[in-house]
Amino acid sequence: MEPLGKLRLGVNIDHVATVRNARGGVYPDPVRAAKLAEEAGADGITAHLREDRRHIADADIDALMEALSVPLNFEMAATGEMQEIALRHKPHAVCIVPEKREERTTEGGLEVAREENRLAHFIAPLRDAGCRVSIFIAADRPQIEAAARIGAQVIELHTGAYCDFHAEGAFDQRDAELARMSDMAAYAHELGLEVHAGHGLTYDTVKPVAALPQVMELNIGHFLIGESIFRGLGPAIAEMRRLMDEARA
Repeated sequence: MEPLGKLRLGVNIDHVATVRNARGGVYPDPVRAAKLAEEAGADGITAHLREDRRHIADADIDALMEALSVPLNFEMAATGEMQEIALRHKPHAVCIVPEKREERTTEGGLEVAREENRLAHFIAPLRDAGCRVSIFIAADRPQIEAAARIGAQVIELHTGAYCDFHAEGAFDQRDAELARMSDMAAYAHELGLEVHAGHGLTYDTVKPVAALPQVMELNIGHFLIGESIFRGLGPAIAEMRRLMDEARA
């Protein structure tokens, strides 16, 4: 199958805010990081406004909406508070993610199949406001089918298990997870869903995912912010862009 178009890179700038918040000041500025990411070739910026505001703050979303010339992908839990914020700002994209206060990072995909009715009603106003609605899910057939039924335009496949298996040296399990993602990306595309992927991707793990022809966007954050300590943010993003393009070719 031929690739369906250029693979986009969304850069998540949450952990610039994590470093800022460690000292309670204003530096480093996530908006400055977002603008640098734009200059380095990012096709979009992702920011997750968590209920506990552990990294990105409300003022960051205000500033990003004002400053960006590339699309903002606003990650959020399916709560009334977050829906209200999204409807006020009307970002290009809204990605609905699961969220638990005690987790360090998003641990898995959203459970859509068990909450179809609630989620269908939750995303309808967001779609009506012109936001592209994405659902962050595991590569699981029932969840993909439920995402299509509730009216999501996009799914983002959770690549965390694939990356964890690679880091642990469990290569048979890694390859099985990659095969599952490949099958489910193709299935979601057949259902008319746009397919994105992300979570935990690094230089060592990105190429097999980037090579999946139905995947149209990767969202990568923590690794790039960490790598920027050693390379600088622009060069770190440029190398990821190079690897993605190489895999796509």
